[in-house]
Amino acid sequence: MDKTILVVEDQEDNRRILRDLLTSRGFTTIEVTDGLAGVESARINRPDLILMDIQLPGIDGYEATRRIKADAELAHIPIIAVTSYALSGDDNKAFSAGCDGYVAKPFSPRHLLAKIEQYLSPKTQEPGA
Repeated sequence: MDKTILVVEDQEDNRRILRDLLTSRGFTTIEVTDGLAGVESARINRPDLILMDIQLPGIDGYEATRRIKADAELAHIPIIAVTSYALSGDDNKAFSAGCDGYVAKPFSPRHLLAKIEQYLSPKTQEPGA
């Protein structure tokens, strides 16, 4: 697959679950534990996709997402919020901050992988294009 996913998640158990799931599907993972490190890692590593927790030490996932999306060289990177913030309207807050997708914890591995594939799969061209 040869795609790199940045995992911004402060809980070790959640990072381990995501690492095992993603590496079993051939993805390379980079893991950081706070929002500022997520922004810096995005700048340095230029991942293909970012999985962003919202409740993080330092700056939260909303602010980290805003900073990444404000950088013209990083704005194209899809960011999927993976969060236990699953109250009504929390998905809208994530989208308003710049997240491209939203998955609530606990998540179905199949659902998360489908969401990742949605953003990493080559776009199919329309017939006659």
